[in-house]
Amino acid sequence: MAEKSRIGVTGLAVMGANLARNIASRGVPVAVHNRTYAKTEQFIADYASEGDFTASESVEDFVNSLETPRRIIVMVKAGKPVDAVIEELTPLLDEGDIIIDAGNSHFPDTVRRTAECEANGLRFMGVGVSGGEEGALLGPSIMPGGDPAAYEEVREIFESIAAVVDGTPCVVHVGPGGAGHYVKMVHNGIEYADIQLIAEAYDLLTNVVGLEAPAVGKIFEEWNTGDLDSFLIEITGKVLAKTDEKTGKPLVDVIVDQAGQKGTGTWTAIDALNLGIPLTGITEAVFARGLSALRSERAVAAKTLAGPNPVKEANDESLVEDIRQALYASKVVAYAQGFAQMRAASVENGWDLKLGEMATIWRGGCIIRARFLNRIREAYDEHPDLDNLLMVPYFTEAVANAQDAWRRVIVKATEQGVPIPAFSSSLSYYDGYRRERGPANLIQGLRDFFGAHTYKRIDAEGSFHTRWSQDGTEIQTD
Repeated sequence: MAEKSRIGVTGLAVMGANLARNIASRGVPVAVHNRTYAKTEQFIADYASEGDFTASESVEDFVNSLETPRRIIVMVKAGKPVDAVIEELTPLLDEGDIIIDAGNSHFPDTVRRTAECEANGLRFMGVGVSGGEEGALLGPSIMPGGDPAAYEEVREIFESIAAVVDGTPCVVHVGPGGAGHYVKMVHNGIEYADIQLIAEAYDLLTNVVGLEAPAVGKIFEEWNTGDLDSFLIEITGKVLAKTDEKTGKPLVDVIVDQAGQKGTGTWTAIDALNLGIPLTGITEAVFARGLSALRSERAVAAKTLAGPNPVKEANDESLVEDIRQALYASKVVAYAQGFAQMRAASVENGWDLKLGEMATIWRGGCIIRARFLNRIREAYDEHPDLDNLLMVPYFTEAVANAQDAWRRVIVKATEQGVPIPAFSSSLSYYDGYRRERGPANLIQGLRDFFGAHTYKRIDAEGSFHTRWSQDGTEIQTD
């Protein structure tokens, strides 16, 4: 009788296929399955020599090829396809078997599926995987959530396939229920902000400083040797350096200025609104992608709406340095907001997230890996209950040192009519957060006037309401 596989992967699109190959390359026997058997056959034809694979045409054979308790990784499109796979697997599985959704599922779906599987005697894990197709094959950052005992069943495999930084695998059990997919969602939200900030810096370097794409690419390459050292800065340099074979122009100059999105940034923004967490940079990044999609409308508006035309500053090196500092300060704010959101969600859902561990596993494999994640990890190691990363001396000083440049860039962009929603909203958040008293007193006064929503006083306990349209007297309501 053939030896049974230790783990199975169903869904052999690029991510699923590469994850299966990664696992098999560590000497782990892997069962593989796809809804269309032709894809399974092609997978075996291409990669059979890389490891011990068992291919199955039917779901029944796939399940029977696994040792017990069965461990099945589901790598299909988020949403109804995941539910369909679970529904098909459930009657074939035994009590204690583990279903692992390693796609980009929305965390409320993961919470629901966890309960549904538990009712059927099955264990369910929602696992965030970041790193794209290359990461899935060579070493991703992995964010497992769900039953801790179930995680122990797959821990050795996950640790073997994850990226490694300073001897530490970029994987840790995040928390129960939907915690793993939640953390992956926020990771993607930070990614949205990070990419938008890079795009705004590129826009300024191109349309205000007056540089061509290859020259901007060299600037990003140089920036990647300093505080901005990160995967996204690194690949920005490479994208900007690429020449289009058809036209001979920089490839970026022939790419349509319309950004796609798959929903994780929107989920992050909506959840922050529900939690009452100001997530300005990430939310503006989502809106900016939405605005980019209005391409035909923008073409008309460009000929209709008044505004300044950018005047190139003839390679102003001081402005280039200001943009670098503005990018770094805004990036710090994006991470500070994302970590504040995870902290609030942890409290709301009783997850007990260890935020220092999130920074640790994001140092390698994932899309937002960056040098300063070591600083974030250290900050949470020293202050586990930290409210905001901006209050850590390293980041307090870094943003303080950059703020003059940051403000100059925003003024310059505004004068030139170059939109910088992520840069400017990040600075507004910073200025709002550092103010002891803002203008919300007037907001609350207006709310009390039209809706009797009450207000609090700075010199007395309790809530109050003024009879604005009656006799103007103030009454205490509690």
